[in-house]
Amino acid sequence: MLKGFFKIPTPYNEPVLSYAPGSGERTQLKAALTEARSKQIEVPMYIGGEKVLTDRKVALRPPHDHQHILGYYSQGSKEHVTQAINAALAAKAKWEDLAWEQRAAIFLKAADLIAGPYRAKLNAATMLGQSKSAYQAEIDSACEIIDFLRFNVAYMTEIYSQQVDSAKGVWNRIEQRPLEGFVFALTPFNFTAIAGNLPTSAALMGNVVVWKPANTQIYAANVLMEVFREAGVPDGVINLVYVSGPDAGDVIFKHPDFAGIHFTGSTEVFQNIWKEIGNNIHRYKTYPRIVGETGGKDFILVHGSADVDVANTALVRGAFEYQGQKCSAASRAYIAKSIWPSVKELMVKDIASFKIGPVENFENFINAVIDEKSFDKLAKYIDNAKADPNVEILAGGTYDKSKGYFINPTVIVAKDPKYVTMCEELFGPVLTIFVYDDAQFDETLKLIDTTSIYALTGAVIAQDRYAIDQATHALRNAAGNFYINDKCTGAVVGQQPFGGARGSGTNDKAGSMINLLRWVSPRTIKETFDPAKDYRYPFMAEDLVEKKVSETVVSADQN
Repeated sequence: MLKGFFKIPTPYNEPVLSYAPGSGERTQLKAALTEARSKQIEVPMYIGGEKVLTDRKVALRPPHDHQHILGYYSQGSKEHVTQAINAALAAKAKWEDLAWEQRAAIFLKAADLIAGPYRAKLNAATMLGQSKSAYQAEIDSACEIIDFLRFNVAYMTEIYSQQVDSAKGVWNRIEQRPLEGFVFALTPFNFTAIAGNLPTSAALMGNVVVWKPANTQIYAANVLMEVFREAGVPDGVINLVYVSGPDAGDVIFKHPDFAGIHFTGSTEVFQNIWKEIGNNIHRYKTYPRIVGETGGKDFILVHGSADVDVANTALVRGAFEYQGQKCSAASRAYIAKSIWPSVKELMVKDIASFKIGPVENFENFINAVIDEKSFDKLAKYIDNAKADPNVEILAGGTYDKSKGYFINPTVIVAKDPKYVTMCEELFGPVLTIFVYDDAQFDETLKLIDTTSIYALTGAVIAQDRYAIDQATHALRNAAGNFYINDKCTGAVVGQQPFGGARGSGTNDKAGSMINLLRWVSPRTIKETFDPAKDYRYPFMAEDLVEKKVSETVVSADQN
C-alpha cells in the first residue's frame, strides 16, 4: 500500500450563484424544475447495496402546491431498520480500515458533483420538496453542503495531525478510531445541507451510519444518496431508511452496537431520545455519543443608537427568509422606544412589498410553510393574537391553505415581554416585538437572557460600542452564535461554526473540527525503543556509604 503525508486541496467556500435573469444557472434551474414537475418518481430506501421498495407508498407533494404529486416514497418498518443496522455493521470493518485519503477523496468528489452536474437537480428538489426560493436553495443545498464536505475533510486531517510529544527513547502517538458500532443520523426538513452533513461527517471519520430523514425532506435526500453513490460511498456505509420515529427508536436505542446519534430537530424529541438512551445504557457496548442541535427562540436587540436601515433589514431578513423555518430565525425582537417609529415605518413598508407564492416564480420572496401541521399550528397562534387586546398585529395576520400552505409574514407587537409568542418556538414567519424604554437597557438584557429556555442565535444592532460590549457580555450564555449589526441567521461553514446550548442542543458546532471530534475515539500508543529489562529501580540499589556508616554506629554501640 502506498504511503505519504498527503496534502488535501485547500478548502474554500463555494461561491453563491445569483440566478439573475439571463444567467446560465437560472436557465438550468428552471429546466430542472420543469423536468421534476413533469414526472412522478418512485423513491426507494437504500440498505446495503439494495434499493428497497415496499407496498406502502406515500405521496411527495410541494408544500406550495399540495395537489401536485412529485412521486412516492416507500414507507419502511422496524424490519428495515434492523436490515440497515446489519448492513452498516457488515460494512464497518472494511470501511474503517480504508486509508483516510480514500475516504477524503470520496467526499471531495461528492462536493464537486454537487457543485457541477447535480447542482440544479439538488436545488430543484429542495425548492419543490421543501418550498425554498432559488436563493435559499442555493445557499443551502448547493453551497452549504459543498462547504461541509470540503471543510470536513480539512478538519479530519487536522484532527489526525494532532500528536503528542515524546520523551527520550519513547515514541508517543495518538490514533483516532471510529466509534465502536454504528451511528444514527436523524435529520430535519429545513436544510438539505444539514440532512447531508449529519451522516457524512460521521462516515468521513470511518463510521457506518443509519440515516432517517424527515419525511418532508425525502425528495431531496434521495438526490443526495444518488450523489453519494456516484461519488463512491461503499454499500452499507450510509443506509437511508424511511420509517416512523417510534419504529426507528425502538430498534436502534435497544441495539448493543448503537454508538452515537447525530441529530437536528425539536428539543422535545431530543430530550426524549436522551432519556431513552439513558434507560438503555446498560445494553450498549460503549457509552454512545449524543450530539444534537435543537430548537431556538432567537432574538434581535435593537439599541437606541442603531442604524434604522440596518435594524430593519436584519429584522425582515432574519425573521422571514425561508418563512422563518430556520433554527436561527429571528422570532423575538426588543426595540428601543426612541427609534421604534422609524423602524416600524420601514418594516411595514418592506413587508407590504413582499411577493408571496410558489417557488417556481423567482420574484416571490415568501413561499409556503412545510406542511399542514405547521400551517395549522401557526394559524392558531395568529388567531389567538388577533383576539388578544394586549397585542397588536402590525403586519400580516392572514393565511390560506387552499393551494399551498401560505402564512403571510406576521408581526406582533406585545405589551407583555413574556407574551406566549415571545417565549415559545413557532418555527414560521411570525415575529413578535417588545418595545422597551431606552433607559431600561440593562433590564432588557436580563429579560432577553431569562425569557427562553433556548440559546441558539441572537443579535445586537447598535452604533454605541459601550452598548455592544455590554450586550455581548450580558448575553454570553443566551446564544451560541452571536451577531453584531447583522441578522441572526446565515452561519457559514469554516467561518461561523454553528450550534447553541441550553435547550438548543449540545453546542458541538457543525462546520468545525469540534463536531468531527465527536465521531472518533482516540487511542494513545506508547512505543519504547530500549525497554527496561530489570524490575529494580536505581533507588533500590545498596548504598555502600550508608551501609558503612551504619556498621560504624553498630560497632561503637557494641564497644
